[in-house]
Amino acid sequence: MLLELLLERPQAATRILAGTPSRVWLLLAGFTALGLTQLRDRRASLLRVSLMPLGMTAFSLWGTVSALNGSPLLGQAPAAWLAAAALFALVLARGATPARYDPVQRTYALPGSAVPLLLILAIFLLKYGVGVELRLAPERLHEAGFMLAVTSLYGAISGIFPGRAARLWRLSFLQPRSTS
Repeated sequence: MLLELLLERPQAATRILAGTPSRVWLLLAGFTALGLTQLRDRRASLLRVSLMPLGMTAFSLWGTVSALNGSPLLGQAPAAWLAAAALFALVLARGATPARYDPVQRTYALPGSAVPLLLILAIFLLKYGVGVELRLAPERLHEAGFMLAVTSLYGAISGIFPGRAARLWRLSFLQPRSTS
């Protein structure tokens, strides 16, 4: 519905954007700033590399639940979300990372990457797009295919964050501890 509307009448985008509450743009600015910090090389502790995956996973789960609020499918959504998140997390956790772990300082040397920024923006755009879609066509709440696709997308994107973090966690657990 939303995609069709924008393709058929691109001028509708102006009305949609103008009707968006300012708090949404503040949230986008905050998320963008967070993502931009990931572009440069940096050092971070285990706690710090764990916070973003936890936060973005929580934001995604909230997006799923809030999108389904009032849907008869709300009971099944967490299972679809969890299955997609677990699948992506497990697949990505097995990969290699260019990061390095310093067991003496207990910090990670992280190369800059645009991936976190793109993932953050993907979750935001998905939440925004689903919100607009459900505002334009509230009956979509009752369409199992639509809701399964939405919850699976939220889950898949969410799983990428802990999957990438697990690569880092594995580095710290595989390093010998310093005895000094």
